[in-house]
Amino acid sequence: MAIIAAFMVPHPPMIVPAVGRGSEGQVKTTIESYEKVASQIARLKPDTIIISTPHSVMYSDYFHISPGKWAKGSFAQFGAPEVSFDVDYDYELTRALSSLADEKGFPAGTMGEKDRELDHGTMVPLYFITQQYNNFKLVRTGLSGLDLYTHYEYGMMIKKVAEDLNRRVVYVASGDLSHKLQDYGPYGFAPEGPKYDKRIMDVCSRAAFGEMFDFDENFCDKAAECGHRSFVIMAGALDGDKVIAKQYSHEDVTGVGYGICSFMVNGQDEKRHFLEEALRRKEGALMEARAKSDEYVNLARQSLEYYVKNNTPMSMPDGLPGEMLNTAAGTFVSVHKNGQLRGCIGTFLPTKDNVAQEIMANAISAATRDPRFNPITEDELKWLDINVDVLSEPEEIDSMDELDVKKYGVIVESGYKRGLLLPDLDGVDTVEEQVDIARRKGGIGPSEKIKLYRFEVVRHY
Repeated sequence: MAIIAAFMVPHPPMIVPAVGRGSEGQVKTTIESYEKVASQIARLKPDTIIISTPHSVMYSDYFHISPGKWAKGSFAQFGAPEVSFDVDYDYELTRALSSLADEKGFPAGTMGEKDRELDHGTMVPLYFITQQYNNFKLVRTGLSGLDLYTHYEYGMMIKKVAEDLNRRVVYVASGDLSHKLQDYGPYGFAPEGPKYDKRIMDVCSRAAFGEMFDFDENFCDKAAECGHRSFVIMAGALDGDKVIAKQYSHEDVTGVGYGICSFMVNGQDEKRHFLEEALRRKEGALMEARAKSDEYVNLARQSLEYYVKNNTPMSMPDGLPGEMLNTAAGTFVSVHKNGQLRGCIGTFLPTKDNVAQEIMANAISAATRDPRFNPITEDELKWLDINVDVLSEPEEIDSMDELDVKKYGVIVESGYKRGLLLPDLDGVDTVEEQVDIARRKGGIGPSEKIKLYRFEVVRHY
């Protein structure tokens, strides 16, 4: 056996009557759908239920699997301590999944537990399931800040372990949809909110899991969704399976999206290996983009790749344009992998004799010395997207009125502290956001007196 079914469910505590105290009536359809899901799980009689939750411990570069043989939790923080849970973990499956991750060098395991108590992203599904079925053990896993491809691969590993142990497993992907669906909601409204909900419910109602990779990170952030990565792990756990998808309900009356779908496994389908297809498309798009790259980006890539492979800088190549050899300027080299930043280092004033040397040095630094990331490895090279910004000399300005988030980068200075942000970045839409981010990058408090500088860039792709 393996994964026999999967379910996409939300986790608002207020749908538990002892927490909602009557307010749960406004999402009656969601509650009725949840009860149907619980009934379906009871009929399936799984040995193990795996729940992925955004509210377990979450690391930027690691999937945490809850360790141990049992756990407890309650809705005490939501005013209902009488609603409590005491569950047994499937220790053998957890240990096997951690061992497989170690074997593959994959960033998942039981290290880094911060709170043994069950989170509400786990307890809300358990509340409905345990009213109808209790003869199961639990595996609880968090998400990560890694890209969607890696989440899908994690799901594939979960499937393999379930198969190897011959478990009957039901996968529950816990996650709300957008939190910005209504002006009166707790998080307000953003136009991306309803767009996200419409897209994800369409994708899941068709079990078109390959389309989950097409959700841009910036779009998801603006929609303030919380469950997308959970759903992608679920999709990976169903890789290669023929599934019968059913949409139970979608509600947005509280300003937060609650969607419920089921996916019943009904044999295998070799056309549903979505990660393989997505990576083929990604590799093709990257190769096409590289063929169009200019000399600035080509130099950055050559320098980065040579250093990663040889652990020493390469010599200056012949045939570079005169403009790269005869001028000096600050440059930034930005490296992305699968849509996520993988490294970015630069200089706002020249530190080398010319732009070419500046690019080569900053490319190496972006790959190996960005403190936010581990050094780039050789097996990552073909997945990297690189761009180069050449900066004008910064000029001091009197106020934020002289900034334009699309045209100018900003330097915020307070004494010896300095923060810089490039222009025209995804997710940075206002000057206020731009300055605030630059402040935080420089460790400059909101009340500290600052000087502002602006600069322009020429961006090379």
